[in-house]
Amino acid sequence: METAFWLSLVTVVLSMAVWALGAFVVSPTGFEEMRQEMGQHGAVAQMLTSAGFLLVDTALRVVVAFRMRAGRNWARLVLTALGVLGMFLLLATMSMDGLGWETVTESIGDLPLSDSVLSLLDACVIMLMFLPTANAYFSTRSRTD
Repeated sequence: METAFWLSLVTVVLSMAVWALGAFVVSPTGFEEMRQEMGQHGAVAQMLTSAGFLLVDTALRVVVAFRMRAGRNWARLVLTALGVLGMFLLLATMSMDGLGWETVTESIGDLPLSDSVLSLLDACVIMLMFLPTANAYFSTRSRTD
């Protein structure tokens, strides 16, 4: 379970890094694009809203990861649901926008690989949480609590 736990935390850190890079670092930044579309006030409001949702998601994932590490089966199911939801959102985005491979050479911020890597990490966490040894870990923990 340690590997799944640490991989969950890596996924959280990477998702925050991808958001920050896309929003403020990689040109054209998401903030620049929003400012052109909505003006300064609208872009700031949108970035604050986005950052707020990211912080809530991050806090939720960290708390649930620690509960999963403690052997709580409900936490394993929540992490699974969050990971699967993220994968479905990635598939929906790819079906609307295409794979976007032409953007690979243009900008990391537009790179579909960043979301794909996060979904792949989520899939690894899910797989690790449902290995036979993990199943034994969760069933043993639930009997002792």
